Amino acid sequence: MADSAPQTEGETGTGGTPGPGGGHRDPGPGLYIGRLFGVPVFVSPSWFLVAVVVTIMFEGQVNAVVARPASFAVAFTYAVLLYGSVFVHELSHAVTALRLGLPVRHVTLHILGGETSIEREAPTPGREFLIAFAGPLVNLVLAGLGILAHLLLPLPPVGLLLTDALTFANLLVGLFNLLPGLPLDGGRLVRAAVWKATGHPRNGALVAGWVGRAVAVACLLAGAFLATYRIDGTGGAAFGWLGLLWSALIASFIWVGAGQAIRAERVRERIPLLDARRLARRATLVTAETPVSEAVRRAHHDHAGALIVVDGDGRPRGLVNEQAVQATPEQRRPWISIGDLSRGLEPDLTLPADLTGEDLIAALRRAPATEYLLLEDDGRVYGVLVTADVDRAFAGI
Repeated sequence: MADSAPQTEGETGTGGTPGPGGGHRDPGPGLYIGRLFGVPVFVSPSWFLVAVVVTIMFEGQVNAVVARPASFAVAFTYAVLLYGSVFVHELSHAVTALRLGLPVRHVTLHILGGETSIEREAPTPGREFLIAFAGPLVNLVLAGLGILAHLLLPLPPVGLLLTDALTFANLLVGLFNLLPGLPLDGGRLVRAAVWKATGHPRNGALVAGWVGRAVAVACLLAGAFLATYRIDGTGGAAFGWLGLLWSALIASFIWVGAGQAIRAERVRERIPLLDARRLARRATLVTAETPVSEAVRRAHHDHAGALIVVDGDGRPRGLVNEQAVQATPEQRRPWISIGDLSRGLEPDLTLPADLTGEDLIAALRRAPATEYLLLEDDGRVYGVLVTADVDRAFAGI
């Protein structure tokens, strides 16, 4: 089972617990099944595929103590209880985050386990540690309770089989998630430790990301070894090729998640370099009645890259969509008013020209659009910020 770390930029799941494997989807809701502690809970349709696979794989063990077809019902019960353990893992992340004042978007169960999507990153390494450790801790506690139940309770054969299987599953989930690399919970613990030691969360994320890649390679090599290692004289492998496939799936999940964490930190490093003034386009002011052809001619004359619709007093009233202009055939432009291709200026589409870094990104997220009007402090038009230019800046910084 694996976890994905919560991210502020671009969102992230936190606490992605791989059930029989590990997985991360963001945000990835599926079938809505309700709320717990105010957190929406979803089950991806892919979970039902895993439930069938787990049922088939476990039915052979159940059949040793329960005759068919009842053995299939018991095996399916195990599949449900297994994902119940995954769900409790994810819920522990969610509840801990809520107690620490971090909003939680949702909890999702999917083909590779589970994911808790937290609204933003923990503000301190201590809180990061608590949120990350909550999931594996719950699984280890459940495993301990299972061991006690096995030793102390007079369980029937079916109950003993389910208890032992769930005890092993929770122990595996808890220990696997403590492996020291992102996107697993253990990687988030490493991130918190390095963050605490260096004072920089970026250092922790980069270290945990690279360790996560090493863990991915180790998982793949371990799966290959167990798939070919002979445990007896019959030539049977200890793990089997299905196990190798599952190891490859887990390894790919960890590798991709670790890579995403590393890239996210590099992107976050670039954010302070974003500057609305530097990215803005010079704008030509035109009235709504101006033909498109004339507006374009004026923009070319002014060496401007944007058009702003103004009223008779020169006050901005709308932003002209660049794509709409480009899509208008040349022969029709003299007969279409530029106002027909403009969008009214809603409050969130007018931004201060001095915005930079995180403040600029937050402003664009509040009201997604293709163009924004930039104003000076005294209300004068500075220019137009085009979202495509911001995207290119991210790619080129």
